[in-house]
Amino acid sequence: MKTSLKNIITTSVVFWAAATWAAEPSKLPKLVDLGADKCIPCKAMAPILKDLKTEYAGRMDVEFIDVWKNPDAGKAHKIKLIPTQIFFDASGKERFRHEGFYGKEDILGKWKELGVDLKTKAPAGIVRETPVAADARRRDSVCYMCDEDVNPKTKTVVKGQSEQRVLCGPHCYFIYLSSIVGADPKAEEAKVSVTDWASGKVVAASAASYLYAMDAKGRATVKVFADKEAAMKEQQNSGGNVVSWDVLRGKELATRCAFCDRAVYPEDACGVKFGTTRGYGCCTHCSMGVAARLKQDIEVEAKDGQTGEPIRVKTLDGQIASLKPATAIAWFGQKKGPDGKWASAGCFKQGYFVSEANLQKWLEARPAMTGRQITIAQALADKMKLSPEQIAKACKLGECK
Repeated sequence: MKTSLKNIITTSVVFWAAATWAAEPSKLPKLVDLGADKCIPCKAMAPILKDLKTEYAGRMDVEFIDVWKNPDAGKAHKIKLIPTQIFFDASGKERFRHEGFYGKEDILGKWKELGVDLKTKAPAGIVRETPVAADARRRDSVCYMCDEDVNPKTKTVVKGQSEQRVLCGPHCYFIYLSSIVGADPKAEEAKVSVTDWASGKVVAASAASYLYAMDAKGRATVKVFADKEAAMKEQQNSGGNVVSWDVLRGKELATRCAFCDRAVYPEDACGVKFGTTRGYGCCTHCSMGVAARLKQDIEVEAKDGQTGEPIRVKTLDGQIASLKPATAIAWFGQKKGPDGKWASAGCFKQGYFVSEANLQKWLEARPAMTGRQITIAQALADKMKLSPEQIAKACKLGECK
């Protein structure tokens, strides 16, 4: 079964005039299926591709490209008929192509004929199941949310029934607040105390005044004052606006993650474009979750966790359509619970990196970190398989797995 492309693109000559395309090396053999989601034989390929992607994860990359939606891809691959399957080895060299429907056993048989062993999984990359060194910091000196050291001048505390949670500042409190299922801001704020910037005195959050300003990078800074006059005096020296707790709450909760709805500062987040809208993902993994929550193709702009180098990802129909640089990888920060099961270590312990070497340097500075290296395709796949109920609980305290 084959479908001609001549009604889609003017002539096949255009295809053959296109520049020769070579797959970027992925360290894995790769099957690229070029078709269209409304083409009948292409539809028959869809469950086969899904099975191969699941069964041979870590051994073979599988990619579908809709050439009706992306005609430039058809030109670059010199496609005459759809569906067309192209087989690339791990170096990115094309080894074989087939036109028309191609069964699962035929595909596996062709890989065997080409001398590609799909029985052996590729190296797992960096895996750290136990800390290199235990975290020796006192619990009350570490932020409950971001795991950074707490500056005594910005210390924020939430009192619970049996314990108190120490946060590095008001911003992490609002991340905490937006992570509570069904939180009542007014009820929660009664539990919060903050630290006066000048004296170190502890004061109820709702009674304090806040100097809200921007640093040199455009990131918000918040200083707390028990006395409004002291806040206004500091304002004369450093600029900014003196605001109440209610106004601060509005500012801090104004920008949210498009996946988990947690409060974010744009400067700390990944940019996410969906349709004509630009939003944010509070971490690299949550940025992939936007595609699952909205059921839309997205474009993500992230930064290497070690160097800040740009990493750009585009998705198409729930799969990676473009990754720049192609060497980029993900770190899935995990922790083992009392039941011995692994769960996410939280948004602050995730990241993307342009290379394994950068990830290694990042981990060397975090000896207590545990987790594993995964592909960015796997990060997306993990989010795409979430149910609506799981998405609703994503990143919520006590709910995120």
